[in-house]
Amino acid sequence: QLQLVESGGGLVQPGGSLRLSCAASGFTLDYYHIGWFRQAPGKEPEGVSCTSSSDGSTYYADSVKDRFTISRDTVKNTVSLQMNSLKPEDTAIYYCAADQDIVTVQHMCEDLEEHDYWGQGTQVTVSS
Repeated sequence: QLQLVESGGGLVQPGGSLRLSCAASGFTLDYYHIGWFRQAPGKEPEGVSCTSSSDGSTYYADSVKDRFTISRDTVKNTVSLQMNSLKPEDTAIYYCAADQDIVTVQHMCEDLEEHDYWGQGTQVTVSS
């Protein structure tokens, strides 16, 4: 069975850091474009960061640029999202998604619905 599983969420104080991980079972992430998305209560979903499997290009939403970093670990078959300088407005459920084909990483992040695989999400809460 092909699935994605996120981990690493939790409660952190403003200014703190968390590292989310997206692990795959049943397929190799090396051949997939991967994106991180988030959904906060009462807010529109947002594509946070996406990375291409073909050329390594990355995209970050303006709201997280210079604070978040997406990266792959081919040995562990995971894609991570390092989140630094966290703010209360980063509070959301974070999901990873995988696609075999994309137009661009920006397009992947701007598409909030149509992806080949989704994880179940992990809660991130930024609060003092």
